[in-house]
Amino acid sequence: MALAASLFISLGTWRWAQRVLVPSNTVAAQRSGVPVGNNSDLYPRWLGARELLLHHRDPYSTEVTREIQEGFYGRPLDLARPADPSDQAAFAYPLYVVFLLAPTVTLPFALVVSLCRWLFLFGIAASVPLWMRAIGFHLRLVWVVSAMVLVVSTYPSVLEFYMQNLAAVVAVLLALASAALVRDWLVFSGFLLALATIKPQLSTFFVLWFLLWASGGWKERRRLVFSFGLTLLALVLGGEILLPGWLGKFLTAARSYREYVANPSGLRMFFPPLLAWMLAAVLLGALLVLGWQRRRARAGSSDFGWMLAWVAVVTTVVAPIALYNQVVLIPALLALLAQRELIWKAGRVPRALAKAAFTCLIWQWGTAAIIGWGSLVLPAERLRPAAYAPVYTLLALPPITLLAVASATVDGRLREADSGDPPAG
Repeated sequence: MALAASLFISLGTWRWAQRVLVPSNTVAAQRSGVPVGNNSDLYPRWLGARELLLHHRDPYSTEVTREIQEGFYGRPLDLARPADPSDQAAFAYPLYVVFLLAPTVTLPFALVVSLCRWLFLFGIAASVPLWMRAIGFHLRLVWVVSAMVLVVSTYPSVLEFYMQNLAAVVAVLLALASAALVRDWLVFSGFLLALATIKPQLSTFFVLWFLLWASGGWKERRRLVFSFGLTLLALVLGGEILLPGWLGKFLTAARSYREYVANPSGLRMFFPPLLAWMLAAVLLGALLVLGWQRRRARAGSSDFGWMLAWVAVVTTVVAPIALYNQVVLIPALLALLAQRELIWKAGRVPRALAKAAFTCLIWQWGTAAIIGWGSLVLPAERLRPAAYAPVYTLLALPPITLLAVASATVDGRLREADSGDPPAG
């Protein structure tokens, strides 16, 4: 029954995306005069990697950026046109991302897109059991599969399918790195963690927690730190061999990216700049204190799972808003679900906030499925006014989940000593 319900929701959601959302976005772009090309976030990284590896050109250069715009937007951007986007679609990643993309640079981009959109979805789905293993949350197979189906039916997953942002790759790498610790594969985990730094805005707090965790049992866990450090050093030096001075070029590109994209953080959406910075500092401080207190936690324990939840929610509210980044919220939501019985017995506030977080998801799935299946009986044009209804709760999801995790953490009934037994479902 659970699997059938999740499939019903999933099929309705994807029908909404294909029949209603994408056409609505196309119409809106045409009316505003926004140029539309392949619209793939993978393209700037792929073209930059191809030009560097095959033609020895600087992917951060103005010339390569213009070529990227020709594919991404269909033509180079023109500052004289007010409708043109501010996003330059430049190669604003650490250079060593080219090592991940190297197997694809000789393939036609259309084939790369077709492969990656399905691989990214599969990776997002596969991250669910990986995160569950990392936090010690065990469910029956049918529930796990149902959760995987629902996860790939969220709006961030839909975005990944259509835009192919590398946030999906980073989320999978982080999930693999976390699950590997449960098996004591510390060298493998450090290697994966270093690869995840291709998107520093998503991986930095995870790296911080993993290093704190390693300090809690240095003799047994130092292999994680050495593996991470050596892998990252190899990536940086490998990039230097390919393009001497790449680090300075990347920092310049990153600063320019922040200026022309101007995506605020989740905190900046709700608070003035100074207060947002203060709250970010408080959250970072809380992360350090909690991480230090739980640094001796066993991988796969509830304490370890709560720290992954904290890292995930702090990352999503502090990083610049990009809805596909919410794929890293999965461990936080799973941690809340794993502790549902304790949260239910806790105070009114933890219980209400946990319900609110999942209500945001239910709204997204429910409205998307209703609109999607409704397109069977109503013309898609008549449904366009409601095309964006499923995304109304997306901006609220990270801060509400943060409050739910925080309230659950400080509630006295949830600060029990870890028995070592994983929660069952």
